[in-house]
Amino acid sequence: MLIPAEYTNSVPLPAPITSRTNTRVKALREAFSGDARHPGDLLAIEGEHLLAEAHRSSLPFDTIFLREGSESTLDRPALAGITPKNILVLSRDVFSSAVDTASPQGIAATVAIPALPSRDLSEPAVHLVIESLQDPGNLGTLIRSAEAFGIAQIFLTPDCVNPWNPKTIRASAGSVFRMPTIRDALASIATALASAQVKLFAAVAQSADATPAMDAYLIAPCALMVGNEGAGISAQALALANARIHIPCAVESLNAAIAGSILMYESLRQNLLSLETGELATGS
Repeated sequence: MLIPAEYTNSVPLPAPITSRTNTRVKALREAFSGDARHPGDLLAIEGEHLLAEAHRSSLPFDTIFLREGSESTLDRPALAGITPKNILVLSRDVFSSAVDTASPQGIAATVAIPALPSRDLSEPAVHLVIESLQDPGNLGTLIRSAEAFGIAQIFLTPDCVNPWNPKTIRASAGSVFRMPTIRDALASIATALASAQVKLFAAVAQSADATPAMDAYLIAPCALMVGNEGAGISAQALALANARIHIPCAVESLNAAIAGSILMYESLRQNLLSLETGELATGS
């Protein structure tokens, strides 16, 4: 049974759905599969925080699913103002069978993937290029760091993990709802950056032919590139980069998400210092 969005908690909710084969339950399970990837596709999110982040990002809600016994979650201030098309209550076992986490929080929803506009490369900004990243947690962490450190947009090669994978969404803590991600061939990404005179820095393990990040000129416009968790940046990508940078540390290399986050922070630090000192971006 469906409850219109204009209903309030003063109106009794219906009896919980107890069948795992219910059409709407199967739709929720499918939305958690990670197959959704295009604007307008329905994806599933779980937990108060992600629902609040989706609402803050103006994503349209299709259906809210409540676990039996967790109906009061709708009264929480963080969820005020959400207007889904429908509200459903699921029995505890049906809810657990449909969501993606081992310890469900009692509330889930299906929302439409937003159409986030890309940034004009002619505008001075810092971009992130990700090649062949496979771990959804790493991608989600990079997306979260990208928003935190002022990255304009993220370019993904076609073989990267889906940014709308449920694990990526959770690791991004909702930043994926606001951070533009553009999937394109590596050569096309490099060509577009070069045409706009955006210098591309490839992050590599410590080596003699790579500049320490703090000594590189990571002032906008520029792009930072990180690679696959195990293989790093490919030879093709290195050939397209304008320069190689590394993070001096006591180990040979760092996790891709950690390395990318450090580089994004270093670029932000340099750009803020440049603004404070009035330094001009000479591209030195």
